[in-house]
Order: sequence, then structure tokens, then C-alpha cells
Amino acid sequence: MKLNERGLLVVLSGPSGVGKGTVRRALFRMPNHDLVYSVSMTTRPPRENEVDGVDYYFVDKPTFLQRIRENKFLEWAEFVGHYYGTPRDKIDEQLDKGKEVVLEIEVEGALQVRRQMKDAVFIFLVPPGKEALHQRLLNRGTDSQATIEKRMKKAEGEFMLAHKYDYIVVNDEVNNAADRSMAIIRAEHARTERTIHNYLKMIGE
Repeated sequence: MKLNERGLLVVLSGPSGVGKGTVRRALFRMPNHDLVYSVSMTTRPPRENEVDGVDYYFVDKPTFLQRIRENKFLEWAEFVGHYYGTPRDKIDEQLDKGKEVVLEIEVEGALQVRRQMKDAVFIFLVPPGKEALHQRLLNRGTDSQATIEKRMKKAEGEFMLAHKYDYIVVNDEVNNAADRSMAIIRAEHARTERTIHNYLKMIGE
């Protein structure tokens, strides 16, 4: 008998430009895992090389707003003029299968999930410094200078919300950050409150 049959929701979050997507992809390249990526929905246009249904579900604004009214998102947020959200049914479906579901989202969305999914694991990904974050936004080459400044200002406030997360991981080097995140995921599976019920049942048989 598995001590923890229910899947684990892992929320990987942090300021825009911190490297959430890069760390998440490094996690999925690691051997011997049972990770499933939770694909979010957005109204923003695809970036170069992004694929619909793989990186995001790309929809128009009326479609997104209709889904909000129907309470079909685990979380949703508006950021820099675009909407982002996590389809609720897809998360539950994978957790019921015992999968480790990785949700990569902005800070506002992560705090919404925290209120609804008390047993999820929340990892706050941070840069080694503010200048490093600014440089990463510049190197990304997808935003105007005005948008970059807006993202930096928003990040200032988001850094102060780190205490609402379970763990803080510094993304100084991608593989290091992925290793630390995987160690957290594996340790969480053995946490007493997640396993005690099945353990007592097992030894009582």
C-alpha cells in the first residue's frame, strides 16, 4: 500500500521574469518522477515557439470571462492587460490519479490557490538579486521598457509576500533551483500529516 495515494499539487510561483518556466522545464527533465504540468489558460497572444494546449490554452477574452462566471478556474488573475487562469477540473483529474501536478503561476494566482487548496505545496522562486531580475526581463526581449518597469514595480510588492509560501528557492542557476525544488517535492510526500492515516491503516491490517 502506498502511504500517500492522493496526488500532490506543487505551486511554483514568483515574480515575472524570475525563471519559473525554465526551472519547471528543468524539473521535468529529471529522471524518475511522476510530474504532470498543469496547463494554464490565457488571453495573451502566444510568444514565439509557444504551442496551444502545451504551453497555455490560448483563448479570447469573452471565452475567459464566461469561464470565470461558471467558476471553472481554480485561480485567475489579470496582469498587464491579459487574463491568466488554471482550469479547475484538470487539476482534480490528475490528483485523483496520484500524479504530482506542477502549477506554474504568478503570485496573485498562487495566493488564490492557497485559500482553496490547503494541502498544496507552495514554492516561491526568487532571483539572486533585483538587478538579476531586471536583466532577465531585458534578455527575454518580449516586453517594452514600460512593461518591464511595470513588472519590476510589481515584483517589489511580491517579494514581501514570500512569508505566505512554504519554501523559498533562489534561482541562481537553473539546475540547482530544480534540484532544490525536487527535494522539496519528495520530502513532502513523506510528511506525517499526509501519510499518517494510511500508515495506521496499513499496520492495523
